[in-house]
Amino acid sequence: MEFLFWASVLFVGYVYAGYPSLLAVWSAVAARPVRRRATERGGPWPAVSVVVAAQNEGPRLPARVSNLLEQLYPGLMQVIVVSDGSTDGTLAALAPFGGKIQLIELPRGGKPVALNAGVAAATGEILVFADARQRFAPDAIRHLVANFDDPEVGGVSGELILDSEEQTSPSESAVGEGVGLYWRYEKWLRRRESQIGSTLGMTGAICALRRSLWQPLPPATLLDDVLAPMRVVLAGKRIVFEERAQAFDQVAANGAAEARRKTRTLAGNYQILRLEPRLLVPGVNPVWLQYASHKVGRLLVPWALIAALVTAAFLARERWIYLVALVMQLGFYGLAALGGWMEFRERGVTRRADELSPAPK
Repeated sequence: MEFLFWASVLFVGYVYAGYPSLLAVWSAVAARPVRRRATERGGPWPAVSVVVAAQNEGPRLPARVSNLLEQLYPGLMQVIVVSDGSTDGTLAALAPFGGKIQLIELPRGGKPVALNAGVAAATGEILVFADARQRFAPDAIRHLVANFDDPEVGGVSGELILDSEEQTSPSESAVGEGVGLYWRYEKWLRRRESQIGSTLGMTGAICALRRSLWQPLPPATLLDDVLAPMRVVLAGKRIVFEERAQAFDQVAANGAAEARRKTRTLAGNYQILRLEPRLLVPGVNPVWLQYASHKVGRLLVPWALIAALVTAAFLARERWIYLVALVMQLGFYGLAALGGWMEFRERGVTRRADELSPAPK
């Protein structure tokens, strides 16, 4: 029982503290630099196809497409918008752009199907993926593509900057602050993983792949921005992180939205292990240690926490250290539950106030 308790505690500690410490040392002594093209260098740049999969994003798309067309990219750029069964007038919203973009209308089939259709229509050597909600910095695509001068690079993830990360714009909720802190931690890991080899996924809002390495996604794929790049890694290429290629977005407004995202991410990571079991095989997966520590470790942490709680409860009468551990765990979970309840209550009060307020004249 004691062995199980300490094994569980040490495992959680390794995933969230030991592995980052290992990355810090590893990246300091064995970094693999990327041969990037100087962004100011002349000569032809690779042709790029930007694919945006959208469902009922009509109000957002005009500004999003304008942002893409205004990119300071010196090569040919094709913009493809795939409408996934939209019913909100997406066609009319994009009509003013005429032949500047290519619009593909599909019956509703999900984002993976839309991405497959967009890639099938792409003519560029480099695929850039974007969502309807975010906006790119003016030189984002140029910074993404500069990394493909290195033949070992198969894909590039840009940096998504959330509004909660801006020091001058404090988050509106504790959820936003927590998400912003977690996202900064996650990007720190990605930078170090990129330096020693490859990141374990891409930021779906801003990323790029060599078209020659794209494999069509299964229609039920939950995490296209993890499955597609990990297949590239299995093919022997690197996925690198480019912090100069920036996109901007807002954080989830409440705990419910963040919980849905986390649930989808958890289910998606389990699904990827089913679709690509090769990721669990050392030697076959070039970044097996990183994948086992970062991705698989996160999947096992909840079970380790349950084991630590149960074993601490059984051992609490035997030694004071286990009683302290039990009290600390119960206190932590209690505070988390209280925070969730308070946010739920606050949303309920706000909703009732909105319902009772008079309609604008």
